[in-house]
Amino acid sequence: MLKTILVYGLIAGVVVAIPMLLQATVLKGHAPLAWSMLVGYATMLIALSAVFIGIKRYRDAELGGVIRFWPALGLGLGISIVASVMYVFAWELTVAVTHMDFATGYADALIKQKQAQGVTGAALEQFVAEMEKFKSDYANPLFRLPMTFIEIFPVGVLVSLISAALLRNARFLSARPRAA
Repeated sequence: MLKTILVYGLIAGVVVAIPMLLQATVLKGHAPLAWSMLVGYATMLIALSAVFIGIKRYRDAELGGVIRFWPALGLGLGISIVASVMYVFAWELTVAVTHMDFATGYADALIKQKQAQGVTGAALEQFVAEMEKFKSDYANPLFRLPMTFIEIFPVGVLVSLISAALLRNARFLSARPRAA
C-alpha cells in the first residue's frame, strides 16, 4: 500500500506542480486572481484524479478486485497527503525561483476589489490593516506552509471520499469481465 501511496502521490504532485510553476513563470504573477484560482483548482482536481486511479489499481491488482471503504479512504488520504506536500514544496520553489511577492499582490488585489465595491473610510482602513497583518503572517513559514497545504488537501479529502465510496463496490469499473 505504501508503494501505491508514494507512486500516485508523486504523480499527483508533479501534475499539480508543473502548471503552477509554468503559470507563475510565464505570467510573472500578473494573472487575474479569479482566473488563477480557477486554473489552480482545476489543476488540483485533474492531479488528484491519481487518487481514484491509485485506489482502483490497488483494488484490482493487489486485492483481487475488492476493497472496503475505510482502506480505500486511507489509501486515498495517503495519496492526497503526498500530493499536498509536493504542492507545498512546489509553491515554495515557485516563490523562490520567481521572487514573487504573493502576499502583497494578493492583498493589493483584494484591497482594489473592496475599493471597487465602494468600501471607504474606517471600513477600508480596517481591511487594509487586516491585509497588512496577512502579509506579515504570510512571511512566516510556520503560517505559510500549513496555509498552502490546506489549499489542496481538502480537495484531496473530497476526492478520496468519493473514490472510496465508488470503488468499494467491486462491480464499479470492475477489472474482471462480467459473466453473461
